[in-house]
Amino acid sequence: MAHPHGSAPPKSQRLGLREFLGVFQYSRRAVELVWTTSRLLTVIIAALTLIGGLMPAAAAWVGQKIVDAVVEGAAISAQGGVPDLQLAMGWVALEGGIMVVLSAVQKGLNVCQSLLRAMLGHRVNVLILEKALTLQLSHFEDSEFYDKLTRARREASSRPLSLVNRTFGLVQNGISLISYAALLLAFSPWAVLVLVIGGLPSFMVEAKFSGEAFRLFRWRSPEARKQMYLETVLAREDYAKEVKLYGLGPLLLQRYREIFQLVFSEDRKLTLRRGAWGFGLGLLSTAAFYGAYAWIAFAAVQGTISLGEMTMYLLVFRQGQSAVSASLSSIGGMYEDNLYLSNLYEYLDQGIEAEAGTAIEGPRPGEGVRFENVSFTYPGAKTPALSKIDLHLVPGKSLALVGENGSGKTTLIKLLTRLYEPTEGRILLDGLELSEWDPQHLRTRVGVIFQDFARYQMLVGENVGAGDVDHFSDEQRWREAAELGMADDFVQDMPAGYQTQLGRWFKDGRELSGGQWQKIALSRAFMRSQADILVLDEPTAAMDAEAEATVFEHVRNLTADRMAILISHRFSTVRSADHIVVLDHGQVIEQGDHTGLMANGGRYARLFTLQAEGYR
Repeated sequence: MAHPHGSAPPKSQRLGLREFLGVFQYSRRAVELVWTTSRLLTVIIAALTLIGGLMPAAAAWVGQKIVDAVVEGAAISAQGGVPDLQLAMGWVALEGGIMVVLSAVQKGLNVCQSLLRAMLGHRVNVLILEKALTLQLSHFEDSEFYDKLTRARREASSRPLSLVNRTFGLVQNGISLISYAALLLAFSPWAVLVLVIGGLPSFMVEAKFSGEAFRLFRWRSPEARKQMYLETVLAREDYAKEVKLYGLGPLLLQRYREIFQLVFSEDRKLTLRRGAWGFGLGLLSTAAFYGAYAWIAFAAVQGTISLGEMTMYLLVFRQGQSAVSASLSSIGGMYEDNLYLSNLYEYLDQGIEAEAGTAIEGPRPGEGVRFENVSFTYPGAKTPALSKIDLHLVPGKSLALVGENGSGKTTLIKLLTRLYEPTEGRILLDGLELSEWDPQHLRTRVGVIFQDFARYQMLVGENVGAGDVDHFSDEQRWREAAELGMADDFVQDMPAGYQTQLGRWFKDGRELSGGQWQKIALSRAFMRSQADILVLDEPTAAMDAEAEATVFEHVRNLTADRMAILISHRFSTVRSADHIVVLDHGQVIEQGDHTGLMANGGRYARLFTLQAEGYR
């Protein structure tokens, strides 16, 4: 399967010292994140790390005392004397105590890290979601930004704690190494040098391949999103009908397998190379250890050191080499964690344009909505979605937007609700440009039902209450809004009324028909009692023509002092609107009332006649 980007993954590049050190810029932020998540757990982990770093060297030193005491006791016994058993047993008891402390430290670290991991994972996910709430609609419609969001979410919740744990581990191993070095210096300074150099090969391998693994991770973010999407299509109830009826399952599953094979083949190559280099260079570390082993053993045979000292030095050298390897591995791991954290902070640092404006009223209340020479082009598009739109809608009047799919009807609504800003021209409400209004106050004045309205897997009442978060749980408001939206009748017939769970994701969930869902969405719009602009963007597509006409007539009767904007493909419904605008490729080609447009004999009249013929 060829990669959709049309290129192979980036090849590894030589990592300079500046680049290597530069990637650690996120360590401080990660430590701050962990510290602010739980100061108590962070302090406990730090203290246990310090204690854990001292215990191994202490155990090795006591081990020497045990062996020397045993050798001395054996020599006394061989000469017919009585050895001092209390001395040897005392050292054994001390080593046992050290092992108990070390075991308690390790268990304590595991417990604290487990608790902190859960808290930190939640904290990071909340940060990601909080950031998502500040983003503009254009961010969610940008595929490159979605890649950034996917990378941030995939491993960001575990990497900050991993980085801090490795930092503490580095400190712990550093303390152990200092204590080991102090013991080895008594034997030879060269032994300390051999100890350090012996761990370098493994570190070089880890640093090199961590960078390559990260580059692969970034490169294949689109593939990860495609896999997640295919999983959703194959395993969600809202896709299940079509997948089964059209027999799409095997085809989509094969695509899923092909993406895995592409990703796995790259992982396999990297894993095999990483393993081969790790084994080859690891032999140098083994050779360094056994060289030191022979050196220490030779010194013991010559009588330069005692048997206990030989035992201690061998243990210290083996554990010291492990500590060096672990320390360098921690540095390599910290480098890798920083690479992945760059995804998280790249997302969290995404620049957001401030929604300026503080006004809560305009200079000419009651003037309504004006579009003045408004044009808009979607990011990355070559042609405008709207071009030079001029409209005026006053309270108590209804406006119908008519046009083919893609003519710009929904885009116009997105501009009115400030989900997008006009590329040219301006939109005014009560004589004040929308950009000068307080965004939250502006949105309380607009009740919108989009054609792709959300179907929340929540209670019936909460689905209605979603229209006004200030009264989200107000059951009385649910009922009032549902009566206006003509949903109250069928809701009352449900087993638990407004407390009925909707959707199939959760236990005892009930599914609604398309028309019932649309009445729930209509009720949601009426939750905003302060809204004086009601927008219906094809919300009744699942209803028959008669039901849609009833809904629109109902809305008109309820909006005597409000402005209503209706979007529908059914001309029999929109004919009742006070003003009708016909859009084509983002431009207004006709406007007026039904009678005038029919008299003109233009696009509206032709389409109305064609549709009317279909009902005869």
